[in-house]
Amino acid sequence: MTDDQQTAHGIDLETLEGFAEHAAENPETVQLGLGASATYEGTAAHSLAKVNSYELGGETIARDTREYTVPYGAWKEVLDAGGWLGATDRLEPIEAALSALAACINVGISINAAANGVEIDHLETRVRTDFDPAVLFSLKELKEADTVYENLTAEVEIDGEDLDQDLIDEWARRAPVYTLVSLAQDIDMTINTPTQVAGDD
Repeated sequence: MTDDQQTAHGIDLETLEGFAEHAAENPETVQLGLGASATYEGTAAHSLAKVNSYELGGETIARDTREYTVPYGAWKEVLDAGGWLGATDRLEPIEAALSALAACINVGISINAAANGVEIDHLETRVRTDFDPAVLFSLKELKEADTVYENLTAEVEIDGEDLDQDLIDEWARRAPVYTLVSLAQDIDMTINTPTQVAGDD
């Protein structure tokens, strides 16, 4: 195997093949535990989100270079209209989710393209949706949450030789964030409040 055949899409193909074989034989060693937190900053809609350690095969991995912080907020014009004081633009969580979906679709396509010897000259995914904030502002009942989003679309622009549209579609749907947002997920919600002081009513 020549150097050109050895690498594709920035991946050493021999290592990728070995990793896939190991994962197939020892699935417990490649299970990931992922998490994030967001702390309210005292202004409605403003939170500072943090991502740091994760678990791989039951082992916690933490290092300074994995400590990311993201200041979330909303859109200046909307906040101005709603009465926020000193409103400024910040990355909005829905847009962050959409960007994560777009990026993860690229992940699904590019990893499988590398594994299957498919060359890609250009790959760009655009995701958009129409959003109705009525449930957020309690203008609609929570049971109507399935009306919040309409027209969620993902458009993949891809160039390369001998591309199979059905195969690209399959690879896109293998993206983990695609699964997260497209399939029903059971979320075990726990609400923690300060314990009531003994004797208080």
